[in-house]
Amino acid sequence: MNKLIALLLLAPLTPAVPQVSAGVDPVRAWNEQALQVVRAERASDSDAARTYAMVNIGMYDAVNGIATARGDHRARTSALRDPKGAPARGDQQAAAVAAAHAVLTRLYPGQEAALTERLNADLARLGTGPRVADGRAWGESVGRDVHAARQGDGSSPVETQPAGSGPGVFAQAWPGVQYRNMTPFGIADAAPYVGDGPPALASLDYAAAFAEVRLLGDASIADADKSAVYQYWSLPTGTAQPPGEWVKVALAVDRPLPLAEEARLFALLGMALADTSIPTVRTKHTFRHWRPTAAIQQADTDGNPYTEPVPGWRARAGSAGSSPEYISGHSSFSGAGAAVLAGFFCADRIPFTLVTDSAPIDPATGQPWRRQFPAFSAAAADAGRSRVVGGLHFSFSNFDGLAMGADVAAEILARRLLLKSGPTHTGACPR
Repeated sequence: MNKLIALLLLAPLTPAVPQVSAGVDPVRAWNEQALQVVRAERASDSDAARTYAMVNIGMYDAVNGIATARGDHRARTSALRDPKGAPARGDQQAAAVAAAHAVLTRLYPGQEAALTERLNADLARLGTGPRVADGRAWGESVGRDVHAARQGDGSSPVETQPAGSGPGVFAQAWPGVQYRNMTPFGIADAAPYVGDGPPALASLDYAAAFAEVRLLGDASIADADKSAVYQYWSLPTGTAQPPGEWVKVALAVDRPLPLAEEARLFALLGMALADTSIPTVRTKHTFRHWRPTAAIQQADTDGNPYTEPVPGWRARAGSAGSSPEYISGHSSFSGAGAAVLAGFFCADRIPFTLVTDSAPIDPATGQPWRRQFPAFSAAAADAGRSRVVGGLHFSFSNFDGLAMGADVAAEILARRLLLKSGPTHTGACPR
């Protein structure tokens, strides 16, 4: 009781700091900026995931650092930047926008003019005064440190796996394999998440998956619905990439959050997506499995009595695929994104509406196809399945990819951005 009275007497000595400024949502605004930058820079899926992680870690650590400095009991462990030096009276929104700007302009200096214009507009809406100035300075410091900390993380320089040959082997050279050794953002080690590999070419499991994709993904069999689903999730270069669609899903969820919680959600999501790229690339690099186009055209070399070659077979996607088949990156990113969102909200069945960057035109509306999904897992399953009907992946690569992403997400939810004391979310929702 005496402690409680003392706290009540001391409380008026600490002036309240406004948490919300009208018209500014830093996390939404700067994730939208990051999506635009990734599109403009034509980033790869792994580059995109790393970008989303760094931007959101910067915003989270900037916001959480100020909460820590204030002694807020809701403050959590940092993602990357220690909160030491954070201004207790700093404006958290100013800190968030400044951190995101600092990260993006260092990653993509060619976008600096547009990004700085957006930063100045956001800061103008927050007003002037020492709180905004302190928040901005702190955010800039955090953003610089996040960028510096990730230099030399293994994401560059670009490394290429040479072309291969032989039955079951992906034949093309494949750039971008350096990501298999990137330093993780949130997981302890990527090795446990590497896939077990595709079934043996001579097995019945392989023959069943072969028959499925040969039928569903055949470009010569017209099917408007299958083609539309494939295109919806195709997300080629110049889009926000598969990780970016899960950033968009998070933005589409109609669950208003305080700034600190919103920043935490997107930081968890960014870490999971970026870390999923590591075992995804490592798995592809390890197994170098051939794509369905080569597998079907050259089935007479696979040693399986239940497969037959179709020399002229073409994938519904219109291309054979530019990386090894096992494992599906669309599936692994989707498994991670869906698991983080379901874990954060303690509910999978949250409906949302999404228009992907590659959505086909809906004949009924004349607009890009706007789809409603009943749950995060439903969207992930649809995204993964689209790779089979597109003729780009076997179903085992889809299922293993979804599981890989979900497992990565589970570790991040259990170990990262936890409350410093008291009850905390450890990846298991209340029963």
